[in-house]
Amino acid sequence: MKLKQLLLIVAVSAVSAIGSVWIYSKLVNRSQVSFIQSADGKVPVNYAGFLENAAAPIGEATDFTKAANAAVPAVVHIKTKIPAKRITNQLPRSRGNGFEDFFEQFFNFGPQIQPEQRASGSGVIISDDGYIVTNNHVISDGAQGVADEITVTLSNKKTYKARVIGKDPSSDIAVLKIDGTGFPFLLYGNSDNVKLGQWVLAIGYPLTLETTVTAGIISAKGRNIGINSRQSETPIESFIQTDAAVNQGNSGGALVTTDGQLIGINSAIYAPTGTYAGYSFAIPVNLVKKIVNDLIKYGDVKRPYLGIAADNTRINSTDGAYIGNVAPDGAAAAAGLRKGDIIKKINNVQVSSWTELQGTVASLNTGDKITITYKRDGKEYITSATLKAEQGTYNNLAASNLGDVLGADLETLDKKTAQKNEVEGGVLVKKIRSGGPFSRTRMQDSFIITSVNGVEVKNVEELSRAIAGLRGESISLEGFYDGFDGMYRYPVNLQLEEE
Repeated sequence: MKLKQLLLIVAVSAVSAIGSVWIYSKLVNRSQVSFIQSADGKVPVNYAGFLENAAAPIGEATDFTKAANAAVPAVVHIKTKIPAKRITNQLPRSRGNGFEDFFEQFFNFGPQIQPEQRASGSGVIISDDGYIVTNNHVISDGAQGVADEITVTLSNKKTYKARVIGKDPSSDIAVLKIDGTGFPFLLYGNSDNVKLGQWVLAIGYPLTLETTVTAGIISAKGRNIGINSRQSETPIESFIQTDAAVNQGNSGGALVTTDGQLIGINSAIYAPTGTYAGYSFAIPVNLVKKIVNDLIKYGDVKRPYLGIAADNTRINSTDGAYIGNVAPDGAAAAAGLRKGDIIKKINNVQVSSWTELQGTVASLNTGDKITITYKRDGKEYITSATLKAEQGTYNNLAASNLGDVLGADLETLDKKTAQKNEVEGGVLVKKIRSGGPFSRTRMQDSFIITSVNGVEVKNVEELSRAIAGLRGESISLEGFYDGFDGMYRYPVNLQLEEE
């Protein structure tokens, strides 16, 4: 009796187990059909592909040693020295007033002494005959004067005196030269091909350390963080963002791929505490190449222009570069672009923002013929344009009404005064009108404007073009007063109406 009961229990258990397995297999198969593949057995078009990637054989871990060994000898330590000097913030006034002289000296309003400055950074050798690219802020002081002494030390501890070939505050690039041949150097990569998540190495001389290599990934492209506006009124920023650890002293150093190619020059960090906080920023090498070639060949940068201004209401858009204005005599107008168009690609390189458009165009040359992909009324078009050396003239600001816009009576500086002050030209502010933009500054009558946001102007027409081509509400005018020493700079808030 007990044996029969035992056999019955075993039989019931076996049937229950087999049934459970059968039911489970049916449920799993249904789940796979519902969530992994479509009814026809194909992978859905919106499937991320994670399982497909995971199914691939796992390769070897990324090797950084070859890239590090190739790059370290080509990255140098730069040290600079700027001697003490006198500085002044005085406004021009009548000469020979003894009481004013005594008043300023008593209250210490006169010239001040700026102590000697020493700094250090990094640089990258880009040719076997000793050309070096670094940051402009590594070799310049706050007033954009170049350091009197610049020394370069290689990883083998050999030290050289360096001279400045050229510098560009707008992009924060400078080129140095040391004498000799047979130097190790890095090969240019292609920053347009850089992808999010790609491994990179940052190499430089941070803090008080010797050559240091850190690794990270590309975390963003086309970043604008506003840092170049500290040294230029016409900043160009389209940074590569990485999480490779970078600190003070890394500026001017190399950002390289795992195959040892240079794809960026480390320039800035996100540092609310003054040290690395997780993000660093590098100037894309395609922009670096353009700036370096111009500085070596011409001594300054020959910027190409498309002849468009941004739509300030969509300046932060990430689905393309929105055009707010087009210069009728510019390259874009000749190509058929209009206000309201959205530029999506330049030479098949994706453009996601106005910042990326600026960086891409800035990496090209005057006279280059480019292909532009743009959207208009929801449809996509392709056209071609030839970049020009000038921005072009915008219809919304003519030389004839420039005085009304700025609030002043203006005229082109006469040749006699220009020769006396050793300038090629300028614009004389004869009288500042009450209530205009100029009246809200510290500018005085008889100020002579020589540049707008770093762009030289020699007459009223050039001043008109320079102002009309700028986007935003703030401009900076630089110039002098006849008969008084020093250059003066005045910020002016100005809102230009668009067409």
